Amino acid sequence: MEEMLVRMWENLAARVGGPMSFRLILQPMMATIFAIRDGRKDAREGRPAYFWAIFTEPENRAERLRDGWKAVAKVFIIATVIDAVYQVIVLRWVYPGEALITAFILACLPYLLIRGPVNRLMRHK
Repeated sequence: MEEMLVRMWENLAARVGGPMSFRLILQPMMATIFAIRDGRKDAREGRPAYFWAIFTEPENRAERLRDGWKAVAKVFIIATVIDAVYQVIVLRWVYPGEALITAFILACLPYLLIRGPVNRLMRHK
C-alpha cells in the first residue's frame, strides 16, 4: 500500500514538467470559467456560496451537487482522458486511480474553490 502511494505521488509530481503539461493550465482555466459563470448566476438568484451551501443546507445538497457536476463533468471527463493518454505515453501503463485524482485536482477543485467567492463578490458589487 505504501509503495502504491509513493508511486502515485511521484507520478503526480512528474506531470508538471512532462509532456502535455499545457493541460495543467487549460483544464483549471476551463473549470474557473464555469465557476465564474455559475457563481454570477448564484448571486443573481440570491443563492448562498456553493461549497458552503453543500455542507449547511442538506435539503438542497443533492440538487447543488448535481448542478455543480453538470457544469464541470465535461472538463472532468476530458481531464481524465488526457491524463490516461499522458500515462500511456510516459508510463506505458494506465493507472485509473491516478487519472481520477489528477482530473479532480485539475477540474473539480478549482470549480469548488472559485464558485462561492465569485458569488459573494458579485453580491457586494
